[in-house]
Amino acid sequence: MSGQPFHEKDPRPAKQTGHYNRYPGHPAANARKINRILVMHKRIETAEPSLLRDLEEHGFVIVREVLQPEIVNELAAGIERMHRNRASKPAHGLRNLLQAIPAVRRISESPEIRTLVEPVLGSNAFVARSLLFDKTPEANWQVAWHQDLTIAVHAKIEVPGFCAWSVKDGVVHVQPPVALLERMLTVRLHLDDCDSLNGPLQVIPGSHKVGRLDAKQISEWRARQATATCIVPRGGALLMRPLLLHASSRATQPGHRRVVHLEFAGEPLPGGLKWHQA
Repeated sequence: MSGQPFHEKDPRPAKQTGHYNRYPGHPAANARKINRILVMHKRIETAEPSLLRDLEEHGFVIVREVLQPEIVNELAAGIERMHRNRASKPAHGLRNLLQAIPAVRRISESPEIRTLVEPVLGSNAFVARSLLFDKTPEANWQVAWHQDLTIAVHAKIEVPGFCAWSVKDGVVHVQPPVALLERMLTVRLHLDDCDSLNGPLQVIPGSHKVGRLDAKQISEWRARQATATCIVPRGGALLMRPLLLHASSRATQPGHRRVVHLEFAGEPLPGGLKWHQA
């Protein structure tokens, strides 16, 4: 099933698939509600109630003009400097951006980002993990349908409800209880225009409401639900809940598709566990 493009003021009528009112936990949807999914929010000074409602209902929302062009250029320049200083060739994915690129930390604490995050998580929100994703002709990768189920922590401490421990690039990761993931927010800052040709993110609206899904349940959601393709302009942001089902395909016209991926939390971890970047 092809994804419905998610971009500003799509003039096309909403496709009457009937899919949006059939998945568990989602209220009945009519054509008006489906059409709302196709509208992008403009740059905002304070979080609009409609943005918060869309995030709660669909699990994601797109906001354009979050970062001014000079800020995007600063981030891109910082990434290029980091690549030049690396002994190996540039990677399509990097971790721990807050430590590697000072501009990322500064922007993550800026009013432009805090305005989006604090109405959702509160004034104590902080970046718990920071990543870079890039698609290029040399690294034109795809990602299967999944949820973001792991968090990065300082060290392994056995705590009830925390499972599936792993180590990635020297950093300890673990799957926390679903309730904790439900209280997190991801902000994806786009440093390049992301259109239907360069491997945009696809999502299944509403799938964040039903907890952790196994492979069989993911297949069932894919079979019966319409997807949305997230078209995000340079300087725009995609806000999403970690439990939202998402995927991306290879780019058909590959070029840079750089995304600064920031995962925010608003509370300490229990049992002596500590966030890796807090």
